[in-house]
Amino acid sequence: MSSAPQFGRHRPAARTIVHISDTHLLAGNPPLGGRYDTAANLAATLGAVERTGARPDAIVFTGDLTDLGEPEAYAALRSAVEPVAARLGAPIVWVAGNHDERPALRAGLLDAAPTLEPVTAVHDLGGLRLIALDSTVPGWHHGDLDPAQLTWLRAILAEPAPLGTILALHHPPLPSHIPFFDILELRHQSDFADAIAGSDVRAILAGHLHYSTSGTFAGVPVSVASATCYTMNLQRPPQEVNGMDAGQSFHLVHVYDDTITHAVVPVVEAETARVFTAEWVAEMARLDPDERLERFSRKR
Repeated sequence: MSSAPQFGRHRPAARTIVHISDTHLLAGNPPLGGRYDTAANLAATLGAVERTGARPDAIVFTGDLTDLGEPEAYAALRSAVEPVAARLGAPIVWVAGNHDERPALRAGLLDAAPTLEPVTAVHDLGGLRLIALDSTVPGWHHGDLDPAQLTWLRAILAEPAPLGTILALHHPPLPSHIPFFDILELRHQSDFADAIAGSDVRAILAGHLHYSTSGTFAGVPVSVASATCYTMNLQRPPQEVNGMDAGQSFHLVHVYDDTITHAVVPVVEAETARVFTAEWVAEMARLDPDERLERFSRKR
């Protein structure tokens, strides 16, 4: 929970989540597609996470954790992420993606039996319920949530959580403006919508697209985080979009009493202006609301 001063109508966020997606690690770290150093890009992302100064309540990885589901790649991912999570005091939520393999993921990241059972979990983040769903279909790249998983989800959502629920899955229940991406979309979305109808679900986190986007599904906001491995160059016509080693980002998710925000944080080290210093913030905190408006809002 943030200790930041309250300068406006909203109190500091009740919970903070770091949302990362599509790391696509490979055993031995050969260049992905002959072009992308996925381990270096993950390290840069984790460095950027630490530079935010955030003390998140969870770090959520929404799938495609590895590119081929290799046990060595899961071991490398775990060794990269766990020290950062320990320093931040944050639990890690692993979500399966279509490039992952359930048995190796369960064994390598969850210390669980290497079975084909869906990788699902329920996390209590101090009253905020975070549910990890498994939209993967073994042997395929499109997404789906089978009837058994939806029945399980309905049973959990039957009882509201104090701060509501966030769902995390790999395949977003959103259209993509890149036409061929919809071949690999989440199928049977109407069944998913029925399962969350009338529940306390406040947001859905997803990945898969390799670019940041947002929308709504069944009245629920959906936020898609970009990839750490490579991103999609949207400066091209939709039929010609392809990957680039630039524009990587992650999301800072802030959960307030009445809303949830998803800030896109670029993974880049750049010189930052020294305008709003810690001393300036402390001075604003000492002033009353009218004095703050006079000092900061009035045009000179």
